[in-house]
Amino acid sequence: MRPSTRTRRSVPSRLEILRMKLRRIERGRDQWALAWQAALAVIDVSIIAFFIFGPFLRTGPSYLIIDYIIAVWILAELFARAFATGSVTTLLRRPMTWIDLVILATLLFPDALFNFAFLRAMRLWAVGASPLFVIVLKRLGCHHFKDVARASLNFLVFLFMVTGFVYTTFFYHQGGLIGFVDALYFTVATMTTTGFGDITLPGPLGKLTSVVTMIVGISLFVRLAQSIVRPYKVLYPCETCGLQRHEIDAVHCKACGQLLNIPNDND
Repeated sequence: MRPSTRTRRSVPSRLEILRMKLRRIERGRDQWALAWQAALAVIDVSIIAFFIFGPFLRTGPSYLIIDYIIAVWILAELFARAFATGSVTTLLRRPMTWIDLVILATLLFPDALFNFAFLRAMRLWAVGASPLFVIVLKRLGCHHFKDVARASLNFLVFLFMVTGFVYTTFFYHQGGLIGFVDALYFTVATMTTTGFGDITLPGPLGKLTSVVTMIVGISLFVRLAQSIVRPYKVLYPCETCGLQRHEIDAVHCKACGQLLNIPNDND
């Protein structure tokens, strides 16, 4: 007896199974998905390390080989995300997609687009946005440091972005080690508003770079300090007044007195 059309359609095809597995890897929280996310996180951290230490390696013969290998990997990631999403429009609405496209362009055309190589540091945000990031903090017993960890991540992303921009724009003609260290030194001195003045950036572009670095850098530094100093609170919106943050053992909302039912782990 031949199976009905309805029965045959209920069996997922291989492409549908692959799509479900890719979605599970991206958003899943089970052991299998977390193992894949951990492996991908190791690769991401290795890629970021190559981006950061790239100025030390750019004169070596293997630099372009590794550069193009990473380009192939990022392109494969983009195709996998597009296939898992099932909609190019939805994929293009994600900020990380555009970041990866720009990074991919800098990898494929390193000589022409070396001035945009500083955007490669934004790959750090992908690590912080992963479900694995929160789960690892929970398993380490550091879940209450989530805000501190993300503030530190944002600070590091901006630090290396500015360092990369300053290096490629003002110090690229110098040797890899000397130029990169000078760019990093200038960035840290400017972000902390120390301003020793022994290294300055020439021209209007240099002055504008210094202004933006000081304004954004000190804001991120203050945000990091606040997340460290202020007492730990949980995110639990009050149904009456909408207050988002409460003490972990709060019974009533301190703004309106509404009875709260904040979930806890009995610890």
